Amino acid sequence: MADITLLHLAVRRLVGMAAVMLIVVSIVFIIVRIAPGDPAAVMLGPEATGADVAALRTAWGLDRPLAVQYLAYLGQLARGDLGRSIFLDRPVLTALQERAEPTLLLSLIAIAIALAIALPTGIAAALQPGSAFDQTVMALCMGAASLPTFWLGLVLIELFAVRWGLLPASGYDAPGASILYRLEHLILPATTLGLASAALVTRYTRAGMLDVLREDYVRTARAKGLGERRVVLRHALTTAALPILTVVGLTIAALVSGAVVTETVFGLPGVGSLVISAVLRRDYPLIQGALLVVAMLYVLINFAIDMLCLVLDPRLRT
Repeated sequence: MADITLLHLAVRRLVGMAAVMLIVVSIVFIIVRIAPGDPAAVMLGPEATGADVAALRTAWGLDRPLAVQYLAYLGQLARGDLGRSIFLDRPVLTALQERAEPTLLLSLIAIAIALAIALPTGIAAALQPGSAFDQTVMALCMGAASLPTFWLGLVLIELFAVRWGLLPASGYDAPGASILYRLEHLILPATTLGLASAALVTRYTRAGMLDVLREDYVRTARAKGLGERRVVLRHALTTAALPILTVVGLTIAALVSGAVVTETVFGLPGVGSLVISAVLRRDYPLIQGALLVVAMLYVLINFAIDMLCLVLDPRLRT
């Protein structure tokens, strides 16, 4: 019966995902089309004649009514086709795949840094509520969460690359570069993203642990003589894991989209820099494809987190 209930909830979530993606597709399509600028005029340059621009628009199908373009785009998506980049002259999916590696590695390293900082810090702060350590942690979290990532990135470049010469300031994809070379170039940008994410996860970890540590069963476990480490990690953290897991899932999705600014600051050839160039060139198919991939990542990660929470806590299935 539990498996049937879980399957029913999964189907409901999948139907909701499909509806959300249809809304996202529609909004992205409309916003991209009504934004100022014409890709044909951008490609041909300021000296192009009106006839040249009109001919190029016709070749790309941009002269058709928006409703016709929208239905044609939905048909492409139904076939798994994100379209063809206007300026790169290659399938959008191929262009995104070529730039996916640095963005994915950057996001994974950033979330690893965030968790390595946030979980022990949040737990330690919850064990000492109101103490100087707790107040210092909360103040640092508020400060880190309010810092713009581009400013933090520039500060880290100034300190670790320019002043101390410990890490490279930019670059990633040198010819024949090893994985260690690439990872070295991801340390600063991943730290930039990870610190901001760590602030959010730390606050949720502290709040979740504070609620659980006040529960009767935690006091009972301590009264029975169980060690503090076992009480905190096995009893309290297990119960507080659900809200922490939820915010971690949202953080992972946010890191992928937040990499746009960070990649630009550090000169990484990832999806973020590709999106920036696509926006400047009014490359409609590439902009739409990148935004849809990011939205799909959000939806899939949320779905995975929802399913994991349902598995860990059967009470949520009612």
